Amino acid sequence: MEALKILVVDDEPRMRKLVKDFLTVKGFQVIEAEDGEQAIDIFFEEKDIALILLDVMMPKMDGWQVCREIRSHSKVPIIMHGKF
Repeated sequence: MEALKILVVDDEPRMRKLVKDFLTVKGFQVIEAEDGEQAIDIFFEEKDIALILLDVMMPKMDGWQVCREIRSHSKVPIIMHGKF
């Protein structure tokens, strides 16, 4: 069985690495994006993303914008996180 793909979107490289390391050990395939624009591009290139972990506060395009764009085309699960 092929590993489920998770898109991790965060502008902090340290946070992406931490999440990627944890998920990889658990058997998931992790794809990283460093901003919202890159996340959108990757999402539409990769047709089989099972889950998106999405930071709210990012440059170029924030997490809310990314969520709205993806949600208008897909019902993929999205978990949003940030400093509130």
